[in-house]
Amino acid sequence: MKEKELSVNESINLIESMINMARNRFGEKGHMFLVWGWVILICSIMSFISLHYFQDYRLFPIWLLACITIVYHFIYICKQRKNDIAITYTDEINRNLWVVFIIIGGVLEIILTKTGNQNLINTVLLVVYGIPTFLSGVILRFFPLKLGAVACCILAYISTLTPYKFSFLLLSAAIIAACLIPGYLLSLRFKKTNSNLKLVV
Repeated sequence: MKEKELSVNESINLIESMINMARNRFGEKGHMFLVWGWVILICSIMSFISLHYFQDYRLFPIWLLACITIVYHFIYICKQRKNDIAITYTDEINRNLWVVFIIIGGVLEIILTKTGNQNLINTVLLVVYGIPTFLSGVILRFFPLKLGAVACCILAYISTLTPYKFSFLLLSAAIIAACLIPGYLLSLRFKKTNSNLKLVV
């Protein structure tokens, strides 16, 4: 009985350690939150400037940065998989969650543009972006991500009440709340965890 109880406890401890390991790794990879956050923030602000001050789309090619970031994102994921000694379900869920978002976001943008509803792109993307953000917050037990997801939904609703050009400012605010702030907090948590582990060792 004791041996059975010990094996159960050991199994639970092993699972917990693997989850914690995945959470810490994702904290380090919060790097991607920061990369995407700054890219979208810059693109959104430039888009607003283009529409507000020039009344045209002359600065919209800046969004090509997002295409470059997509390529970088997939390269980054491939390098992660090669460097990881053990890949947990938590790792796979988080990685695939954001890959699916990138694909769905791209498809929705094409559909809305072809149907003449491009003014709804930012509104739809804000809602869709809130889903993986909230789920990542649940998986990682990280409240700032959940809060960021709620902010995305609120800002998506507000965007339906404002002219199209201002939706880019709302998108900027959403990126700060759901991407940049959680990204920096994840990075701080990772550094803090690592420093504590070094002290223990």
